[in-house]
Amino acid sequence: MTEQDGVFGRRIGQGGRPVDKELLRGLFLFEKLEDEKLEALAGYGAEQDFDAGEQIVKQGDPAEFFVVLIEGEVMILVETPAGPVPMSPTSQPGVYGGAISAYMGDRAPQTYPHSLNATKPSRFFVLPAERYGQILNEWFPMAVHLLDGARIGGMAQRELVDRRQRLTALGTITAGLTHELNNPAAAAVRAVGELRDKVKTSRRRLAGLIGAGIDPERLRTLIDIQEKCAESASDTSSRSPLEISDAEDELSDALEEAGVEDAWEIASPLVSARFGVDTLEQIRALVGDEFLDGAVHWISQATEISQMLNEVTDATERISSLIASAKQYSQMDRTPYQTVDVRELLDSTLTMFRGKIPPGISVATDYDPDLPPLPAYAGELNQVWTNLIHNALDAMAGTGRLTVRTAVEHDTVALIEIGDTGPGVPENLRERIFEPFFTTKSVGEGTGLGLDISFRIIAGRHGGDLRVESEPGNTRFQVRLPLIEAPPT
Repeated sequence: MTEQDGVFGRRIGQGGRPVDKELLRGLFLFEKLEDEKLEALAGYGAEQDFDAGEQIVKQGDPAEFFVVLIEGEVMILVETPAGPVPMSPTSQPGVYGGAISAYMGDRAPQTYPHSLNATKPSRFFVLPAERYGQILNEWFPMAVHLLDGARIGGMAQRELVDRRQRLTALGTITAGLTHELNNPAAAAVRAVGELRDKVKTSRRRLAGLIGAGIDPERLRTLIDIQEKCAESASDTSSRSPLEISDAEDELSDALEEAGVEDAWEIASPLVSARFGVDTLEQIRALVGDEFLDGAVHWISQATEISQMLNEVTDATERISSLIASAKQYSQMDRTPYQTVDVRELLDSTLTMFRGKIPPGISVATDYDPDLPPLPAYAGELNQVWTNLIHNALDAMAGTGRLTVRTAVEHDTVALIEIGDTGPGVPENLRERIFEPFFTTKSVGEGTGLGLDISFRIIAGRHGGDLRVESEPGNTRFQVRLPLIEAPPT
């Protein structure tokens, strides 16, 4: 057995021995093979024992063997930037791994796509990858063509849907920004328009005071009072709405008694600047009744100008904040793998959704202040939050409560939970919702890939876990991410 000697000379083949064809017949992979093929297959491979905890194949090593479990228990591990992701162990005889794509020949991956560990003392049928590829192509040519077509078609579909998901995320940014930017932008435009009129009127009031012959020293003191009022504009701290209303009534009456025109109209901006009856008397004593009306109106207009400038500042700061949230959401100016604050990612995603959340749905956040930054592909995590929040909003149909929570588990794991008060996921569907193309939505409303993509991002890219706990009125998608630092692959 020259070929088997070659197998036994390698690490995976050490201690191998000939395999009985009847043993192979008991495995579901080979049970339909004719005696002749079973005998040939047994001659091509070997039986090998592995101890509990022993590694059978290692992800990234040359893909040289196809292995099938005969007896025992095996677990698949997928290496990710944050460490290995273990799958559920299985003891089903006939499960396989290793060089599973060797039938593709030169187009097959040249390294193992995963690791295999024996979790209990186990026996495997070990077959050289090259021989495994030859067997499939010679014995089952139609099946090979079908497998190849399904693989290529699946890759094309995934690429198409991934592109659609990215476009959906872009649409979320656009829709969210359009809605959220509209209010501060409109406020800024309105304030600037009014500012032109107020500045023009203020200049004329000041020119009128000067033309009427007000003393320069008194004008300088008046300017000092005006600047203090402008600094105090919009300062309503420690005063209730009722107190402000009473102050406006009191000042309006005092202005009317002093002969100031439009007393009720100018009382509100003056009160917002902490201008009271005592300030009115101070100005009256300073400029006299002759200049009182012009002086008070000029101070009122200067105060309104200051308030409008504050509005413009607030609006532009809000616009800057929204743009910052969009950049945080898209990660367009960041390296793909970085240490990130998950709470910032969640907030930026919620900001993008703000314009799409129905009025009947409230949003609650519960962030653990002790949650440290973690290593991640931030842009991809934002795609996960987008998918989960979008599903939660759909489930509540316009009424309910969206909850976003973070916590630390066992000091090594970050928990991110997206909850909704929708009808829940039926128990018989919970195990299937992460399957590709499976959807509970109506035809045309979902691709069935949002949760599949999310799972692949969390488990495959970050070494984490995504699961659902659901009952009517309380559905929670739980994402667990390791807090360990690991270099990206």
